[in-house]
Amino acid sequence: MSLTSILSAEAIENAVKDCQAPDSFCYKKFFQLCGLSSKTPQEVKDVFRILDEDNSGFIEESELKYFLQRFVPGARTLSEAEIKSFVSAADEDSDGRIGADEFQTMVLS
Repeated sequence: MSLTSILSAEAIENAVKDCQAPDSFCYKKFFQLCGLSSKTPQEVKDVFRILDEDNSGFIEESELKYFLQRFVPGARTLSEAEIKSFVSAADEDSDGRIGADEFQTMVLS
């Protein structure tokens, strides 16, 4: 399964272009622009599984650094500040990583 089987390639490209500038990544705007926030809970979990590169059941900070590159190869990496903000926004149990349910809540809220 690929991200473009769930999200349109054009929407993904627009979302990544919107946050090209350093420290301009806003997860809420990104999820809206790429269309993820209007997907079903199952589709959001499918995207989570794609983003969980090591199949640990969590998206860790090391995976978030390359978050945009999972959508568009060659996209910029997220800054430390963007990564910390992303994790703190989703990490309900304060374990320093984002689980599937936390990701789904973040995307669909």
